[in-house]
Amino acid sequence: MRFTRAAGARAVGTVAALACVLGAAVPASAAEGGSGTSPRTQQARAVASYEAMQEHLYTGDGSGLYRERYPSGAEDRPYSYEWPFSQAHVATLDLTGLPGAAGRSFVDDLADRAAGQERFWNAGGGTTGLPAYDSYARAPYGDGGDIFYDDNEWVALAKVQQHLATGDRAALERAEEIFELVVSGWDTDPGHPAPGGVFWTQAPWSTDRNTVSTMPGAQLATRLYMLTGEERYLDWAERMVGWTDEHLLAPNGLYWDNVKLDGSIDRTQWSYNQGVPLGTYTLLYEATGQERYLEKAEAIAAASYRFYVTEGRLAGQPMFFNSIWFKNLLLLESVTGGHTYRDAMADYADTQWREARDAGTGLFNAGDEHTELLEQAAMVQIYATLAWPREKASILY
Repeated sequence: MRFTRAAGARAVGTVAALACVLGAAVPASAAEGGSGTSPRTQQARAVASYEAMQEHLYTGDGSGLYRERYPSGAEDRPYSYEWPFSQAHVATLDLTGLPGAAGRSFVDDLADRAAGQERFWNAGGGTTGLPAYDSYARAPYGDGGDIFYDDNEWVALAKVQQHLATGDRAALERAEEIFELVVSGWDTDPGHPAPGGVFWTQAPWSTDRNTVSTMPGAQLATRLYMLTGEERYLDWAERMVGWTDEHLLAPNGLYWDNVKLDGSIDRTQWSYNQGVPLGTYTLLYEATGQERYLEKAEAIAAASYRFYVTEGRLAGQPMFFNSIWFKNLLLLESVTGGHTYRDAMADYADTQWREARDAGTGLFNAGDEHTELLEQAAMVQIYATLAWPREKASILY
């Protein structure tokens, strides 16, 4: 672990809060909303989980990069792929949102993540000629990899969050640059089944058009419209949600995963494929004032809560999909009020702390011998954002 002065201060704070963490709960009146676990406990858990991520998954070799999992396997590459790295980047960004000095203590770490993120940047671009983040680090750290539109959208949404939190103009400009990449991935062939949608990847081995490649583009477009006032962003957001609703919205009110060029549909209903749409519709309501968008967001939230929580499917979803779902629910409740979804998130966080965490290492896993960087980063995000003041959730994606 890279033990900086800030890390040392955080470690002292973590030890001081350890009894609170292990105790797991305080009276509900002490917590924000109705959850019985206090923001202070969530913050301590976030910091402890982050320090475990740094100790066991961060390489510390000067690259600013992480390993894919711990312990590493003989076949593993030296560094993680871009998607897990981006989620560690987001986890660090979420930690900077902790109240007061705690959040400020992660500013240097966030700068390190931003530098590491650029190890994946392909300035020369891929098949559409526009620059993008490759799926693996580029020379001298690796040989790059296929470009995935969703990988790039997560980074762009994180850059928007950073801009909203700090006013960082360069972060906004990078988000705008990535949006142009996303638009270049739109299917323009009217002869295709379900024409339209953003392709998942530029790789020749997949021609899927996905909820997860199209709806994050819509969320990004909506944020950019709110920040710049440029109508083309709103036009694209409405076009993207319209396509996804027409072709991938299931009768139960939830979204399927993707449609292929032969017209077949992968009907898997992942939790993150519900989170991004409900967050997008929340933002469209804020951007336009049209109640139909808020009604849509609330309908997706209610349907997904019933499907995953009430009907008991949440534990079967990956932690790194649930983190995205829950954070978008926090975004919705920052507009509507209430704490039903925050409470469900806190309950999930408590369960994971008790049942999925190795107390010896501080690492989370889904039941096998390895902890994925994606899993650990997701839990850091969950604990960190549960420690945020409710109103701050308005900047989440």
